Parts: sequence; structure tokens; C-alpha cells
Amino acid sequence: QRKYGEPTAEALVESAMRHVDILDKHDYPDFKVSVKASEVFMAVDAYRLLAKEIDQPLHLGITEAGGLRGGTVKSAVGLGMLLYEGIGDTIRISLAADPVEEVKVGFEILKSLKLRTNGINFIACPSCSRQNFDVIGTMNSLEQRLEDVRTPMDVAVIGCIVNGPGEAREADVGLTGATPNNLIYVGGEPDHKVSNADFIDHLEQVIRERAAKIEAERARQEEEVILKSTG
Repeated sequence: QRKYGEPTAEALVESAMRHVDILDKHDYPDFKVSVKASEVFMAVDAYRLLAKEIDQPLHLGITEAGGLRGGTVKSAVGLGMLLYEGIGDTIRISLAADPVEEVKVGFEILKSLKLRTNGINFIACPSCSRQNFDVIGTMNSLEQRLEDVRTPMDVAVIGCIVNGPGEAREADVGLTGATPNNLIYVGGEPDHKVSNADFIDHLEQVIRERAAKIEAERARQEEEVILKSTG
């Protein structure tokens, strides 16, 4: 405090290095270090500096980040920058919210950076006047219903015919709003139409069936690899 006058990235790193030196003197290399701060850029700068000083793993976090919405944004910005640069080995999301939400936010950050691939990657549009169905309500329902699906897959939920087909063709399952009926794509191809009545139940079924097909194909490929390696 006397040296720096206020919390800084340099102060965090200097404090961390004092403890690293103690462990080094005792010939104990098996540790990881965290220099978390509640201020995003201070934390990012501290981790960048520390990554240049030691080879041990770094535990990332924006500590005391705030509530669910604000803390999620801070964590995504700070950890996203560091992880994209290849800095960090483990993470902690610190929210004034249900700890389950912390885990979900952390997983989504890793999934967005392609560091984890399990689960559904949703592509969905914001609200606008072109939507032929309630995109927000549909997304809220699908995310809750399909939390248990661990298959890596893309699902597009687009409310209009303007942007829908392009996104749906690139997804494993896509829903495009249209008049008089919405169009469902499977495997990048138009598959069938569905009305707004109870279509969420139907879409959930289509997604689960597609996930099962992807898993079956992956299992078949893995079996082929095993047979070739043992044959």
C-alpha cells in the first residue's frame, strides 16, 4: 500500500511473486496462482504480467464481479480476453447469485471460445417486428428443456424468413419463421413445416432426435477407428 498508494496490477503481481519465491525456496513447484481483482482491466493486466514471470498454471477470475447480469458481463469480458490469448488454466466465476448460475456462465464462456464443445450452441435473433413467433419465449423454454443435452451441436432459432434460411442451413437444426407456417431445417436442409401451435414441444423432439443421430454416428466412427487399430 505504501509503495503503490492504491491497488494496481503491478502490486498484485509483486504480492503473488513474494509467495512464489517462498515456495521456490522450499523446492515446491506444484501450485497455481491467482491474482483476481474486481476491476476487470486491473485483473487482466495482472494476469498478463504474471504469465510472463512464471510457468505454473494460473487460476483466472474477476472476483466479486456483482450480480448475475453485471457479473456475467464483467467475467465474460475479462476472462474472454485472457483465455483468447492463451492465458489461464482454471477459472472461477464469482457472482452474487446461485452458484449453479456461476457454473453455467463459466461453461458458456468456455463454449463461446471453443474451449469446451459439449452442449448446444444456440444461434438466435433479437426481437424485431419481422418475427413470426415469440423468439425470446422460445429460447427461454428451449434452454431450460435441453440443459441435459451434452451433444455438441448448433441450433438456430430465427424469427423471420429474411435471416432464417442462411443461419438454419449452417446449423444441425434450424427454425425459420415464415407465413403461414414456420420451416424446420435438419442437417442444413429444409425438412418440414410447423405451425406456432405447440411447436416448442415438436422442436425439442426434433433436436433430441438429431442429437441422438449425431451421437450414434460418432460412436460408429469411434468403433471403426478401434477396429482399424486392432486389426
